[in-house]
Amino acid sequence: MTKALEIWVVDDDESIRWVMQKSLMRAGMKVQTFEGAAELFDALVEDTPDVLITDIRMPGVTGLELMERVRRDRPGLPVIVMTAHSDLEAAVASYKGGAFEYLPKPFDVNAVTELVRRAASRREVVEPLPELGSTAIIGEAPAMQDVFRAIGRLSQSQITVMITGESGTGKELVARALHVNSPRAPRPFIAVNTAAIPKDLMESEFFGHERGAFTGAQTQRKGRFEQADGGTLFLDEIGDMPADLQTRLLRVLQNGEFYRVGGVSPVKVDVRVIAATHQDLEQLVRLGGFREDLYHRLNVIRVRIPSLAERAEDIPLLMRHFLLQAAHELQSEVKRVQPEVMERLKRFAWPGNVRQLENVCRWLTVMAPGQDVHLVDLPPELREIDPGTPLPPVMTPVPEPSPAAADSVPEVPQEAPPAPVTAFSSSVVAPAPAPASNWPEALRTWADTEFAGGRSGLLDEAMPRFERTLILAALHATKGQRQEAARRLGWGRNTLTRKIQELGMDDL
Repeated sequence: MTKALEIWVVDDDESIRWVMQKSLMRAGMKVQTFEGAAELFDALVEDTPDVLITDIRMPGVTGLELMERVRRDRPGLPVIVMTAHSDLEAAVASYKGGAFEYLPKPFDVNAVTELVRRAASRREVVEPLPELGSTAIIGEAPAMQDVFRAIGRLSQSQITVMITGESGTGKELVARALHVNSPRAPRPFIAVNTAAIPKDLMESEFFGHERGAFTGAQTQRKGRFEQADGGTLFLDEIGDMPADLQTRLLRVLQNGEFYRVGGVSPVKVDVRVIAATHQDLEQLVRLGGFREDLYHRLNVIRVRIPSLAERAEDIPLLMRHFLLQAAHELQSEVKRVQPEVMERLKRFAWPGNVRQLENVCRWLTVMAPGQDVHLVDLPPELREIDPGTPLPPVMTPVPEPSPAAADSVPEVPQEAPPAPVTAFSSSVVAPAPAPASNWPEALRTWADTEFAGGRSGLLDEAMPRFERTLILAALHATKGQRQEAARRLGWGRNTLTRKIQELGMDDL
């Protein structure tokens, strides 16, 4: 019989420990939890788990300090880091500290179970990353966590990287982060927008020229490759590069040598190339607009940057950053965005992505008459949402039940037959919604009838039905995506998971 995996969980949050313990035990694992590092260190004296899961920010000894000691005393123990502070610094610091994987909260418990099994099967040590440099990448959305992980894993490497994504998503910021967190950080980072250089100047721009090479060449000039020697050359919009220059670029990537315009002696350079494009390079290759061999030379590791529409949950965080930045630049007060405005912004398509959002924040800082930003203060293009854009329903957040609320009667929908629920690839099939009605009044009528009949304990019966109804509606609206359903309800992912278990809805 296969021995059950032994997993230890360290987190000062009791609810997180509870969720992790129940989920992993349901998967057949032995789980031991610890409130802090001190208790863990005592246990490590006598035993060692198969996998250790720890929060990164805890009172006393932090998760990073814990990993440092564990790596010294138990170098073969895989450590998975959890954090509610999902940013680039946390991601890179986690990998640097020797983490097997970085897990932002809230997380999917099923994904955690699979991750734990992978960690237990490998039991390998992750080498530390170089020191984190200063970056300006902001995001907590799952899609951005993938980007942060990629930067963290590539930090030790000098490999060629292709960054893809729509215009305005921040590709140059990612390229700079890759450079700053690489061994080449002390050397230059040179960025070139290929689409912005006139075709007849491209060769000189990239490779430089000798004095007298053409009319107006009064002195020798070093090109971008020479300027980036020892560092990183970022080639933005690589898909716009002319065919003849593609050939020369391929040659440089192959042997690190080129000739200046008008030169007779080869110039040797050591440059890491990071390319970026918003175009479909595979399609360009098929159409003959981009060399296939150059494509494969550049596309060694690909990092895709999500559009802003794919990470709408990051909009409040980005808004705070850009509004503060704009206020500092313009010596103005920091604007406060009202909730209804934030909901509107989260539902907009954002064709210009993060760059457009940044411009909107500058516009609001200058144009909004008061400190509070209302719908009427938005730029014209944001006051009306494109009717062709599918919009998620706006739902009122549901607060956590608390003892203080026990004396008040919540507004609960009228009792209805249970909605049929079927699990198909994490999707929830619900019946068609009933016509809109004044459900608070219907609730009052139901309560009056029950009380008149001598019933008691009505709140104990109504609250579970109320929560179950809203959970089913949220899962139906999000096609079974629990993290999005939790956001719609105004809960965290773990709160929704706990409620589903408490209400006996585990088959969802």
